[in-house]
Amino acid sequence: EASPAAPEGQLQLGTVHIPKGVKADGKPLAAGTYQVRLTADTASQDAKGQTKSLERWAEFVRGGKVAGREVVTIVPQADIAKVQKDTPPKPNSSKVETLKGGDYVRIWINKGGNHYLMHLPV
Repeated sequence: EASPAAPEGQLQLGTVHIPKGVKADGKPLAAGTYQVRLTADTASQDAKGQTKSLERWAEFVRGGKVAGREVVTIVPQADIAKVQKDTPPKPNSSKVETLKGGDYVRIWINKGGNHYLMHLPV
């Protein structure tokens, strides 16, 4: 069974609430609620021998303006258990968590048979 391909072009991933200020692509991103939009921009070339995943840029949009952007790792549903041990969010939903140690906020969006993961330094 083939895993779903990453979507082409832009895709609205949903709305997330970031509970505290973080850094996105090295720049400050204020706490608040954002629309997350996958862009068509690829972040890096695939490294040989890694689990099949894709890296693209995602944008955080508030009030119609892009407030920040960050690399998002796209993991097919079939591979998510190899990548993350935590319970994934339900389909077409997301979760935002501060990870152990408090250094990163993880944004995890489950949409259309793929998981979208971002780790933002606090």
